[in-house]
Amino acid sequence: MAEIIPIARLALHEQVAYRLRALVVEGRIPPGAKLNERALCDQLRVSRTPLREAIKVLAGEGLVDLLPNRGAIAVKLDEADVLHTFELLATLEGMAGELAAQRVTEQEVVEIRAMHYEMLACFTRQDLPGYYRLNANIHSAINVAAKNPVLTSIYRSINARVQFLRFRTNQNEAKWRRAVQEHERMVQALDARDANALRSVLIEHLLQKRDTILELMRTGEIDASAAEAQVQPVSRAQVTE
Repeated sequence: MAEIIPIARLALHEQVAYRLRALVVEGRIPPGAKLNERALCDQLRVSRTPLREAIKVLAGEGLVDLLPNRGAIAVKLDEADVLHTFELLATLEGMAGELAAQRVTEQEVVEIRAMHYEMLACFTRQDLPGYYRLNANIHSAINVAAKNPVLTSIYRSINARVQFLRFRTNQNEAKWRRAVQEHERMVQALDARDANALRSVLIEHLLQKRDTILELMRTGEIDASAAEAQVQPVSRAQVTE
């Protein structure tokens, strides 16, 4: 009899967290909006138990805030929060890039380059969710390549709080194209094992993101409305990690 090999599946609350994360990151639940449990249960076709477990996961990632007697709201940052968060993120990403250039393996470089080419294809198709997913995975892979688990843990916890804002910065064609060019430079620096160059381009990239976000906030293009969200449909294909 052939050996039966078990197939790993995500727990239900992890699947719900995956889809709920997409709603927050892509702005279908806007910053400051209360998470309407009844509407979300209907939208995601789950009961309240896995939904509440998923909300706890996102709270741990910094994507939602749990308020006593008020439920959960999508994280909402003001200009000072953005300045302080990106100041620290730029430092962390720069350090990760410097270490990654020194410690990355050839296999990791190959994988990052492959993700970069897939990301370029998404850019060509104007597939923003697909582009963002690969973009985030590239940054994460560079961070992991630094081989410093403490750095990676701190980076992920802080970066989670600005995922929605980072997603929005590529909705301007010129800024999106510039971000792609910066990613080209990242891959070139990593391939050359040039620690200073990779550190510099990552810091530049983060500060450009910061300036774009502040510009969008000041012009009102990023809606920080705290009104309760109306959950918009999301398909499995639209989900962004």
